[in-house]
Amino acid sequence: MRETQEELSELQALLDTSLPRSTRHLRSIINSARTLSATQLTQVLTGMCTLALSTVTAKGEPRISGVDGHFLHGQWHFGTARTAAKARHLAARPAVSAAHLRGEDLGVFTHGTAEILNPEHGEPAADWPDLLAYFKDFYGADAFDWEREVVYYRVRPHWMTVYAPDFGKLVTA
Repeated sequence: MRETQEELSELQALLDTSLPRSTRHLRSIINSARTLSATQLTQVLTGMCTLALSTVTAKGEPRISGVDGHFLHGQWHFGTARTAAKARHLAARPAVSAAHLRGEDLGVFTHGTAEILNPEHGEPAADWPDLLAYFKDFYGADAFDWEREVVYYRVRPHWMTVYAPDFGKLVTA
């Protein structure tokens, strides 16, 4: 868990306000008995979590792809090749949706805006050095040309909800 108390409070506030803004149908599936708190979520989302990430083409057509998601500081972070279609989509239209699923035991659904952490030109995000150290430790310092080959993003969520009917299954797995 890398979250500060302030980050946990912000994540909890997001979780608390997102579900009530959802449809009655979604609330019939995800409710207080089948969700997680911010603290529980950060205990479950450790290491790399495969995300289904949705972007939109210039024609407004949805595109979905898999990315390595890292839940750090209460937000999703992911990378891709600078030449990938999703990088072009996000440069023009940064709205994203992401889902992390583990069978019927866990579903984390997020809508937000992708923020570039290490732009090819311009200043990186203030926390990029710490995030880069994390990614180099995870993937290996020589895994990529970290300056030219990959671009990393943070999803600034405006909506997030979690389906988890049994927290105990997630922490003992």
